[in-house]
Amino acid sequence: MTTLKDITDMDGVFCDGDWIEKKDQDMSGTVRLIQLADIGEGEFKDKSQKFITEKKAEELKCTFLQQGDILIARLPEPLGRACIFPLDGRFITAVDIAIVRINRTDIDKRYIQHMINSNMFRQQIKQYESGTTRKRISRKNLAKITFELPPLREQKKIVSRIEELFSELDKGVETLQIIKQQLAVYRQAVLVNTFKRITKVVDMDSLAIMIDPQPSHRTPPKVEKGIPYVGIGDINYDEHRICFDNARKVAPSVLTEHMTRYKLCSGDFVMGKIGTIGKPFRIPLPQNYTLSANVILIQPNSKIIIPDFLFWQFASPLITQQLTKGATATSQPAFGIKKARKLKIRICDIEQQKNILQNINEKLSVCDSIEQTVDTALSQAAAMRQSILKNTFEEGLI
Repeated sequence: MTTLKDITDMDGVFCDGDWIEKKDQDMSGTVRLIQLADIGEGEFKDKSQKFITEKKAEELKCTFLQQGDILIARLPEPLGRACIFPLDGRFITAVDIAIVRINRTDIDKRYIQHMINSNMFRQQIKQYESGTTRKRISRKNLAKITFELPPLREQKKIVSRIEELFSELDKGVETLQIIKQQLAVYRQAVLVNTFKRITKVVDMDSLAIMIDPQPSHRTPPKVEKGIPYVGIGDINYDEHRICFDNARKVAPSVLTEHMTRYKLCSGDFVMGKIGTIGKPFRIPLPQNYTLSANVILIQPNSKIIIPDFLFWQFASPLITQQLTKGATATSQPAFGIKKARKLKIRICDIEQQKNILQNINEKLSVCDSIEQTVDTALSQAAAMRQSILKNTFEEGLI
């Protein structure tokens, strides 16, 4: 049995990344800071865009990454995921990422990467993890985890078989992702073709009340254990929920003040007016939270328009195009409430709206059913990757 410390002792590196504070960062710098978001399970995700200057990196005595280093995330999710760093240039990494640099000719780095991502290694991580709200593992404890290191020839044989099986899985996952993309396109086509047939067009403010929840645009101060102050960044569109736990907390008096100006009702929805503009989200009840300045609250007049009829129009490209065209050219696109009130909405009588909604719901429910099947298959594919690694490192390669 051996450890990560053992295989890097001769002339390798086994260390943490560098403690880089916000004040150290500089977008004009040429040294990129690799972060936890970049580290996937056997995949370098290449997501971050933070930099420091060469001078600051030298001043802080940073450890520069080399192509082929193995990077291990010491924070979830999942804890201990690892990938091989593929880039060549000036890079450093955050302190919550461990760097493993192997310079031995009798070790295949890909074998070590797959082994770290296996259930066998993860189970040992659980023995040494710490923390309550967010689990972590120290590099010192990573060094305690033991594993078998077969001869190089056997390592290469194992890696070859793992990657052959992963390649087959990846082809299947690629097909499933294409299906998801096609479903998204089909949903938009359903909405466009449906609403384009309606010829009567009116201004938005004749159909709904539109409210700026925080007209002063002054962000209330944070209050521990306060009321969630929900902005567009707290909405998870994929999971159709608001992340209340992550939202800013403000004094209950902010909610009391807001409730004197508006009362949330069934059928109300919000749209973002900065960054993710226009995309609608149905508001959950009860009203035990407050809304931030970067959303617009829309309260449809149900005597004239069915709330879902208006919601699906906002979800269509017909409204998105108006919003994008009218957005101000800033670093983040923005759309003011005055312009939003003048959006052009297609309208017909209530009975026609009911028939149209029934047609939309029938078609979109088929999409939802297919997407659920695809998501299940994607989850099974992720589980299959772990199963392959488990069979390899615990039960012998199949």
